[in-house]
Formats: sequence, structure tokens, C-alpha cells
Amino acid sequence: MLRPKTHNRKRTFLICTVYGTLLFLLIIRVGHIMIIQADFLQEKAEDLHNRERVIKAERGNILDRNGVPIAVNKSVTSVSVIHNQMTDKEKVIQVLCDKLELDRAYVEKKVNNRVALERIKTNVDKAIADEIRAFDLDGVVIDEDHKRIYPFSNLASHVVGFVGKDNQGIIGLEVKYDKYLKGEVGKILTQTNAKGIELENIAESRKEPVPGFHLVTSMDVNIQKYAEQALEKVLISKNAKRGSIILMNPQNGEIYAMANKPDFDLNDPFFLGDLETNSSEENQKLLNGIWRNYCINDTYEPGSTFKVVTASAGLEEKVVALDDRFHCPGYSIVADRRIRCHKAGGHGSENFVEGVRNSCNPVFMAVAERLGVDNFLKYFKQFGLMTKTGIDLPGEAVSIMHKKDKIGPVELATMSFGQSFQITPLQLIRAGASVINGGKLVTPHFGVEILNQDGDVEEVLTYDHSKRAISEATSETMAQILESVVSQGTGRRCYVPGYKVGGKTATSEKLPRSSNKYISSFLGFAPADNPSVIALVLVDEPVGIYYGGTVAAPVIREVYENILPYMGINPKYEQRDFDEFKIGEITIPNLTGLNTNEAKKLLKDLELEIVSLGEGETIIEQFPLPNDKVNRGSKLILFAD
Repeated sequence: MLRPKTHNRKRTFLICTVYGTLLFLLIIRVGHIMIIQADFLQEKAEDLHNRERVIKAERGNILDRNGVPIAVNKSVTSVSVIHNQMTDKEKVIQVLCDKLELDRAYVEKKVNNRVALERIKTNVDKAIADEIRAFDLDGVVIDEDHKRIYPFSNLASHVVGFVGKDNQGIIGLEVKYDKYLKGEVGKILTQTNAKGIELENIAESRKEPVPGFHLVTSMDVNIQKYAEQALEKVLISKNAKRGSIILMNPQNGEIYAMANKPDFDLNDPFFLGDLETNSSEENQKLLNGIWRNYCINDTYEPGSTFKVVTASAGLEEKVVALDDRFHCPGYSIVADRRIRCHKAGGHGSENFVEGVRNSCNPVFMAVAERLGVDNFLKYFKQFGLMTKTGIDLPGEAVSIMHKKDKIGPVELATMSFGQSFQITPLQLIRAGASVINGGKLVTPHFGVEILNQDGDVEEVLTYDHSKRAISEATSETMAQILESVVSQGTGRRCYVPGYKVGGKTATSEKLPRSSNKYISSFLGFAPADNPSVIALVLVDEPVGIYYGGTVAAPVIREVYENILPYMGINPKYEQRDFDEFKIGEITIPNLTGLNTNEAKKLLKDLELEIVSLGEGETIIEQFPLPNDKVNRGSKLILFAD
């Protein structure tokens, strides 16, 4: 039976409507693509045919205060492969394995990886890269690169820090000032066909990298060397676990030197040697320990060096006077505890100044009691011991301190001489600086200026020195007292002839107290009447004698003997220096041409240390030179041929 014609018409109309609607939507979609999305799709199409290679920017140098480079760059190359462009993979593998000294399995995996650009090796010397270029291998790309070099290797390694493979800072100044140092990367753009093969006879587009800025620091390479040599010497002689040393300008917070021993080679920072294990996690923990800057990352009980804060607070609050008298039987009874002095028999009757010279615990416990908890904590805060110092290095720790409601008479007494709380070495030297610089609380720092590639100043770095810990009058009094600690008290082994040196010794017993392990330390400054440098040295777990005055004070003396003349601070000798230290000028005679025996007879009555070098009998050279003036006891080196 035939269906009515109207039914067929309806069906035809419906089909036409559906197809018409779809065609209309298709036209709209095509129009949207061709008109609205044209620019976007054009960009996508170009991206498919454009290949981008990054050119690393030359990182800015890090300089010491005299312009000596301590972190620089070396021009190297990076070698990569483009999978679709290689025409002889076997030869590529063979050449790269041979020239780059790489494992064949590693290179094969890289070569067979179907990606636009596969990096084979970075930091390749230009000479080796030229050898690879000579083979004219399709698909092998060699780009310019920069490798970070540290000319002094281990020097100030915890401070300077290093960069990773991506040329970004990892620790130290390298990471703190990364935004200035890193520069802007460049790019190389090339075009490829549908198979990913670069098109010939089409010029590549190139965006040049922008070099980073240079960082000028307050560090002095020579002072850093002197400090590290003296620190390493005492660690070896005392078979100590480790040590730290800081030298700073107390007037403005500029740090001349900061070192920790043991240290590491900045040019090979991931080297573990015999310490390396099979566990990557354990190796990373070991590296973190090696890279740790104990001057700022760790806290410790400062011991008697903290007494400079207690004494300053007592004088500032006028709860103690210089001529106040105390009696030390060798201990003090506080609440139900007997807290002893370091001198078992006691110091007997003494005034306040003598108590500071003797580092007498009962004197400082009495001062803290007079201050009370509120005032004691007030000065703890004013000396910056509740907060970070603000140093321009990452990872600074903060102090570990009792809560106010937990500080009873016993806690207050032990805190007065630097026990039962912990601070960082940097916090202590900052507090010590404010004790003797007129009372200013400075911000310790390394960064001084940012320079552009032409050497012009882009930015002068500034720091807050507006806060005050104590008055100028109290500071001046404390400097005089601490100078007497070195000239007459426990710090005698830091006495430097011709210079007024002030300071304070400390012998801190580590926790647990039963371990019989100590940290010997000394906080010293010079010249005492106008401080230009303050230093703190810590010797951790010295073997045998462990007293700060015996172990640590001579370290600062050795450093000051070298750096004070270097800093242009001339000695001013007193009668004591002539009597006790053989100070006195001797004019060196001309010994060249003389027989060695004749020369020794001539020098017999001169107080000089003679050092003979060479196997001959006739002196051909001498040092110091003829007519030079030296101190009695100085070395005279004779070269004989």
C-alpha cells in the first residue's frame, strides 16, 4: 500500500532542515576558525615548524671588596642531538662516546629518544667541541655555554656557594643574589619541515642573551685566607671536630671573612669521596651537612662570651658600678642549687671590673639577679638575640630561648653566663659589635654593590643600622673593661704587641653535660679605643686542654698579627712590648757576597732568627733586603750558592 505524498514531503523537509542546519553550523565553525582563530592557529602552525634552542646567559661575577674575582665564568659548549636530522646514527654514537668519554648505552638511549632536541652533555670544552664539529655530523648541535669557576676552590665555600647544572644558585651568595647574577637567557630559532628536519638556506633567528650583573662583596680574600689558615692550624693541632670563624667591621656590619672547617671544593661540590654510600638519600644528607654554614645555620650555648651582654645590661641599667665589690668562694647558692665558678677555689673579694677580667660566674649571677627577668629579657631583645640578624645568606637560624614564665632564679643565673639558651655565632658577634661600637645594632652583610657589565654601579645595597642596644657611654666603658681582659685577664693569650685588643674568652660545655665535650671560643676586637674589626672563633670538641683562653684566643692573636698591619692600622708600642715581646727595630746589614760563616758571626749579636737556604757557601740574596728595618726576633732568610 502506497504512503500518502504528504508523508514523503514531511520526511524530505525534515532531512533538508537537518542537513541545512548542519551546513549552517559548519559554515559558522569554518568562519570562526578562518577569521577569529586565524592568528592563533597560524602561531600553532609556525610552532610546529620552529625549533627553539636556549643560549645560557653569562652569569655575573662575584668580587671581593678589592675587586678580586671569587666566582667567574669559563666559556664552554653543550652538545645535543636532533633525532630526525641524524643520517648516520652509528657514527654519531661512536664519535660522541669517544670524544665526550661517555658510556655507549647512555648515548644510544639519548640518540634514539624521539624528541625535538636531546641534550647529550653540558660544560664541554671548546677544543673538544671543535673536534666533534670537524666530523660534520648531521643532527649534532653544538651551542655556546658558560661554566661557573671558583678560582680559590675551597676559600669561603660556605659563603660563596655554587650553582647547579641550570646555572642557578644553590647555596650561599650564589642563591641569595641569583636575581642579579643570572641574567636573561637567549634563544636560537630555526625552521623545520613536516618531518622535523631543519630547512636549508633559511636564516636562523637569534635573540642574544643578556649577561648578569656583578656582585661586589665586603669579603677580603687576603683576610679570609689568614682566618682560614689560623682556623685550620688550631683544628689540626687540637684534633678538633670542626671550627668556625667570623671577622666583621663592628661599625657597619661588613663581613671581612667567614669560614667553617671542614669545607668543600666549590668546583666539585658534590664530591663525597670515602663518605659516599649506595643510598642517594643518605648521600644528599651527607652533602647537606658538608654544605652547612655553622656560623649562621646552627645554634650553641655561647658560654662566657655572652657575659659581655650581661655586663653591658647591668651598667646600662645602673644596677652595678665599676667599683661594686663581690665575693666569690667558688660557687653561688641559687634557690636550691649550688652553681659553681670555673675557679674551684674562688676568686675571693673582687670589684666588678676584676670580676669581668676573671670571668667570675658569681659576679654575673649577681648582676642578673639585680636586673631581674624583665630587664634581662629586654636587653636580650635589644641586642638582637630574639630575631635573625638579617644577613644576606640563606638558612639563618634563630635563638632557642626559655619562655618568660619558665625563667626562674636558676635559669636566670645560668643565662647570665651563657648557659641554658642557644644562639648562632653570628648573633653573638653582632651583639658583641654593639657592645663596643657605641651601642649601634648593625646588620651583618656581604653584599655592597651591584655593577653592570661596564663596571658602573647599578645599585648600592643598604642595611638597617638604626636600632640601639646601649648608650655610647656604656659602650665606651665596656670597651675599656674588655681591653683589660686581654691585657690583664683571661684573654692574655690574644695580646698583640703594639695594639690594644679587647675580648672575652669562653669554654662552653656541650649537652649532655656528662659528655665532657666542649666548645672553646673567643670574641675579640681591635683597636680597643676605635674598633675596626671584631672576630669570633669557635673550636668544637678540642682534644686535651679545651679552655677558650688557651685554645681560641691565640687564633685571633695570629689573625690580628697578620691583618691589622694589612688593614693599615699601625702599631703603637708601649714599654711592656719592649720588655716582654722583644719589640725594637733592627737595621738589616748587607750580607750579599759574604761567606755564610762570616755572615753568621756578623749577625751573632743581633736578635734575629736566621734561615739558610741553598747548598752553597756564598750569600747571593737575602730577605729582608739591606737597610730594611725589622723587629727583634724577625726571620732573616739567606740564599747561598
